[in-house]
Amino acid sequence: MEKDRVIVIGAGMGGLATAIRLAASGLAVTVLEAATTPGGKARAIPSPAGPVDTGPTVLTLRNVFDTLFALNGERLDDHITLIPQPLLARHWWPESAALDLTTDREANAEAIRAFAGPQEAEAFLKFDALAEDLFTAFDAPVMQAARPDLPAIARAALSRPRLWPALLPGLSLDRWLKQHFRDPRLVQLFARYATYVGGRPARSPAVLSLIWRAEARGVWAVEGGMHTLAAALAALAERMGVTFRYSTPAARIQRQNGRVTGVQIADGRTLPCRFVVFNGDPAALAEGRLGSAAAAAIPRSATEPRSLSALVWAFAAQAAGTKAPDLVHHNLFFTEDPSREWGPIGQGRMPTAPTLYLCAEDRARPPIMGPVTGPERFEIILNAPAGLPALRPEDFRQCRQITFDRLSRMGLTLTPPGPEALTSPAALDRLFPASKGAIYGRSPEGTMASFQRPPARTALPGLYLAGGGAHPGAGVPMAALSAKHAAEAITQDRISASKSAPTATPGGISTASRMTGGARSRS
Repeated sequence: MEKDRVIVIGAGMGGLATAIRLAASGLAVTVLEAATTPGGKARAIPSPAGPVDTGPTVLTLRNVFDTLFALNGERLDDHITLIPQPLLARHWWPESAALDLTTDREANAEAIRAFAGPQEAEAFLKFDALAEDLFTAFDAPVMQAARPDLPAIARAALSRPRLWPALLPGLSLDRWLKQHFRDPRLVQLFARYATYVGGRPARSPAVLSLIWRAEARGVWAVEGGMHTLAAALAALAERMGVTFRYSTPAARIQRQNGRVTGVQIADGRTLPCRFVVFNGDPAALAEGRLGSAAAAAIPRSATEPRSLSALVWAFAAQAAGTKAPDLVHHNLFFTEDPSREWGPIGQGRMPTAPTLYLCAEDRARPPIMGPVTGPERFEIILNAPAGLPALRPEDFRQCRQITFDRLSRMGLTLTPPGPEALTSPAALDRLFPASKGAIYGRSPEGTMASFQRPPARTALPGLYLAGGGAHPGAGVPMAALSAKHAAEAITQDRISASKSAPTATPGGISTASRMTGGARSRS
């Protein structure tokens, strides 16, 4: 059994999904998690109105998670309640009417026609169709592949000539959008999708416009918050035989005879295994946080430069003001001057006039409009640079001012919470070692950035990666897809090892092929 045991380090979405897939293959899996609960960045903090999410707020590409439950003959809907969100988001600008976008293409075009005129509505229809083609062209050769398949991408592009301009080297998402839209508000709106994977719109490639279509295909809120999805995945893994060890940080990945042999935990004991799946920020490996053997497993270029971080408020408050009745689940309050957001961030400083994303967590169910009695749960996210130093008292006061004073000027009054409600990049770095607070791993900025993320298989035999820092990238469904690649790599390597076992060199291990195993995760 020990020869086929898998240890998953980290119980984030990628680690949980990997443990489930490996357990479905019959492997013996143990998940080590430094925190007391599963979820990784999908975590929550207490408030008078109940637990408040401090990470991802909705689920897209839900079929990825339907598949995980189906591996055990179960249904996702039997374990959590998913609430479809036909209204994707409500967007506000200073001195401007609101713009709602939905999952309906024609309804969106009509909304944009009323908001910005017929020419912009036609521009949207063209942009939307191109984004859909990009999503289709990149799904199989990038997201579903173990590593980006350049020849397949080229073939897909050649079959759709109208996509060629979006693939030009050096063409940023911001420039691409300005070729479609004349209204700067619409450029701002669709440019924000670069931030979904941690990039600045003026530095990220135009191909990231496909993220819009991933969201437009369907969005679901999770009743109770996204952390309940993580709890449901952990419970599924346990039903499949996975062992979880919480409050158990991994200290070192052990190597012998050129391959992984175990994981040393904080109390000095070593847990033997044949395979390790690391579901933390790959930068922790590159920096040697888990020993010299793992440090050589991935190149630094796979983890640098870092993606964006964030300043995240999570709290309960009573909403007041003219905008309070009109809040929906997803709300965007755009800055009137993007240079006051991206300029300071590019210099490593807190933005002075950022766009604010506000999730009204208790407004996921219809009716989506109207007054809410009592305190509500809110999560507010401001983009910020990775590596931002720990906030001093004056920094905290500045962050509170640029958040809540700005909302008040735009018609929404929320009682500002205390420091316990704010998660800073420095706090994220403590929670997720070596991340520097970067939420999305390696930066997506640059033409070839998507091809530089580390794949599941590393240079150290027996060590694999899963999570938002690995291919195919950031986001809840992408982290879960990385698990598919990690599990398939382990399966392939077990088969390969069993075939070569009769001629193994001295010190090697000869084993028969066996589809067994499982593991549990988080760093």
